[in-house]
Amino acid sequence: MIKAENVSKWFDGQRILYDINATFETGKTNLIIGQSGSGKTVFMKCLIGLLQPEEGRILYDGRAIRDMNNEDRRHLRTEIGMLFQGSALFDNETVLGNVMFPLKMFSSLSHAEQLDRAHFCIERVGLTNADNKYPSEISGGMQKRVAIARAIALNPKYLFCDEPNSGLDPKTSILIDELLSDITHEYGMTTIINTHDMNSVLGIGENIVFINRGHCDWTGNDRTIFRSKSQSLNDFVFASKLFQEVKLVLERDAEAEESAK
Repeated sequence: MIKAENVSKWFDGQRILYDINATFETGKTNLIIGQSGSGKTVFMKCLIGLLQPEEGRILYDGRAIRDMNNEDRRHLRTEIGMLFQGSALFDNETVLGNVMFPLKMFSSLSHAEQLDRAHFCIERVGLTNADNKYPSEISGGMQKRVAIARAIALNPKYLFCDEPNSGLDPKTSILIDELLSDITHEYGMTTIINTHDMNSVLGIGENIVFINRGHCDWTGNDRTIFRSKSQSLNDFVFASKLFQEVKLVLERDAEAEESAK
């Protein structure tokens, strides 16, 4: 579990985050959503420890980052997996080489054990016969799978994903969402996904934090998001034509229920 307690952040005298409180649960897909410029990326960087908030604290299973010494911080880094927005694969490394990278850098496994772990992770994300291919030789969806395999290579307790569906077609996006959800539940990780994709919200949004203008305006899940009283959240959710139609259906259902009383 990761908790944010009264987190505030400034840049050059301008306040970006305002006293954010949020809990990200273990074994669930936790989503941070919000419009561009809302502060969700800054918030995620604070959660990871890339930025230090001026006020408040971030706790990993009760351990506050700000209270950790250098050794504790180094150990925490080994417990964190990162999936970057653009996959961030090494172009000059094969699929196997990319997944092996964190194992070579941070594990004490023998070379044979590293190979076994890398092959396991590659197979776990559904890639076969791709070990010796380079990123330029595979599709964007396959690149994302490689990035996921690399992110879980060290068997992390915490997995951070920045816009994992960016640049992917809707069908592939659903497959990536389902893969992240399956891995989260299978390994009991605390997974935090930064996204603006409403399909992800409805598909895997077990715990959702909505950031608006640096404030935490709403928390809930995929079952309660359409019943929110937050106007800013409703404006975000129903921005697309598809979800405007969903809203009309929900309103009609609500009227029908009221009439039946």
